[in-house]
Amino acid sequence: MKAGIIAAGLGERLKRRGNFTPKPLIEIAGEPLIKRAIRAAAYVGAERVACIVNELEKEVSNYLRSQNWPVPLDLVVKTTPNSMESLFNLAPFLQDEPFVLLTVDAVFPFDALKEFVNKAKILDGDGSLAITQYIDDEKPLWVKVDPDSNRIIGVGDEFRFSPYITAGFYFFKPVIFELIPMARKRNLGALRHFLSYLIKEGFVIYGVQVQEVIDLDYPEDIKKAEDFLKRSAYECVGNI
Repeated sequence: MKAGIIAAGLGERLKRRGNFTPKPLIEIAGEPLIKRAIRAAAYVGAERVACIVNELEKEVSNYLRSQNWPVPLDLVVKTTPNSMESLFNLAPFLQDEPFVLLTVDAVFPFDALKEFVNKAKILDGDGSLAITQYIDDEKPLWVKVDPDSNRIIGVGDEFRFSPYITAGFYFFKPVIFELIPMARKRNLGALRHFLSYLIKEGFVIYGVQVQEVIDLDYPEDIKKAEDFLKRSAYECVGNI
């Protein structure tokens, strides 16, 4: 298993609130988010990690090149127009085996990710999304899940009546990259749109429920994430 980490965003909401540290280098409990994501990937068994960062914040790529990592790191330095293109730029490094996909601003206990990956590996499908009932995001990605099969049957704002949203980490088989040409042709503009497109095209994607995940978008989320990790005693909640 490999891992991909999307860390190419510009952290504009943080900057608007006066925090100009590149988001991947913001520290949670004394550790940069990007370091935490790489350690999390290694913790759950990823044997190699591919990470994309933007070209504008050179401190991030310099930091990644200066460290010794627990697993080999493939670094892509490219400013992309959206999160979907960030994923697609990681495809050459992830197309030969299943992979866990992380977004750098999702803060969670490592054991929550491990439990998710262990469950996702045994599901007979094209991938799994970590989903949660904890909603603390101004733009949550809603998902509708079939209660009998745990298969995701809808993704997007039209499913906001559902109790579930995505939690910021995923598990996929490389077959999803077959849709890259069509996704680009349709001018899809974000990872969330690509996930919706996967469902509409009949890909078998399951939902695996996890507990609280903190999405770090604003300066006040830093303390929230640190407090969350301090009090977190992860309990396996299983599938829906």
